[in-house]
Amino acid sequence: MPEQPARPSVVMEHDEREEQTMTLEWHSPLAPPFHIAGFAWFDEEKLYRRLPRTPSHPIPPMVDQLANHTAGGQIRFQTNSASLSVNVRLSGVANMNHMPATGQCAFDCYIGGPGEQRYYGTTVYDRSKRDYEVQVCENLDGRLRSITLYFPLYMGIEDVQIGLEPGADVLPPLPYASDRRILLYGTSITQGGCASRPGMAYSNIVSRAINAELCNLGFSGSGKGEAAVAEVISGIANPGLLVLDYEANCDSSDSLRATLPEFIRIFRRRHPDVPIWIVSQIRFAKEHFQPELLALRLDRQAIQRAVVDACRAGGDPNVFFCDGGELLGEDYHDCTVDGIHPTDFGFQRMAERLAAVIRGSFLGPRGESSIPPRRRIE
Repeated sequence: MPEQPARPSVVMEHDEREEQTMTLEWHSPLAPPFHIAGFAWFDEEKLYRRLPRTPSHPIPPMVDQLANHTAGGQIRFQTNSASLSVNVRLSGVANMNHMPATGQCAFDCYIGGPGEQRYYGTTVYDRSKRDYEVQVCENLDGRLRSITLYFPLYMGIEDVQIGLEPGADVLPPLPYASDRRILLYGTSITQGGCASRPGMAYSNIVSRAINAELCNLGFSGSGKGEAAVAEVISGIANPGLLVLDYEANCDSSDSLRATLPEFIRIFRRRHPDVPIWIVSQIRFAKEHFQPELLALRLDRQAIQRAVVDACRAGGDPNVFFCDGGELLGEDYHDCTVDGIHPTDFGFQRMAERLAAVIRGSFLGPRGESSIPPRRRIE
């Protein structure tokens, strides 16, 4: 995806659907005081992209293409503007048959500082269009507020502009609790399929529960644990935690058995002490009716446990295992769109429990996890 020049901040007229006219001042988030989170190479490349434009190692073409999808990206800032609009240029049109356009192509707006973020609205738009302009917030009271805009989950963004009241203050966001990043590598489920809107992908829910930058490195159908991908991910600066949740994309148990220890070995060359969590696959609905699917999941779970045990026996105490089969709970069969990809309900379940499990890794080693009882993230 070629780099797009930033459109300058201008004051322009905007015709609302109600045929009213309001004045907006448009801002590019490419420069401060706006902060772009979730794209580890953004400072160097100024691209809304999850991997570098020219990776250090030759990654699979599909991974390279999916890196343009902006899952996990955030625009963070503070403003006292009473209204907020966005003008968006997508790289394509909505085209998914089991995921709404609001999840694939829209932006979500949350208001509030760390621990107090509340959903406000989504850019509901004409899904047949590549370009859209939507007012997300209106009639706010003019107090200085923290804003988080979540990027689309399954689409590229060529340009986005933020429309605020003329003369409104725009300030940097409040700082994270940690300057280290959480790296989340995995599958379409990691990428956010099939959340109804971006803020409900489990990576984004976790980012609100744990006040740190999170890089979503889920690649739909293509999170296979290749060594070249591990090399590129290992190049992300300042990681504080790596989560590997890619079992469901492995072509075979043998593939998982071969790639997982190699992925850990590659990452450890650069980051010898960063905690690594191995998360096994969630339960799919059909395993209740097809015992072979249950047997396959348990076999792969055993492989991952064995890799973690081997790492710890070899002197690496910062590798942990989380049983993904417990994340959705006993009613797992009601937590997905298609028996595989979670609904918002399923993602909330996953995020609540994963956040509780991995939060402790910022404080010190913890051994193999036991999924805590369900509780609401505060």
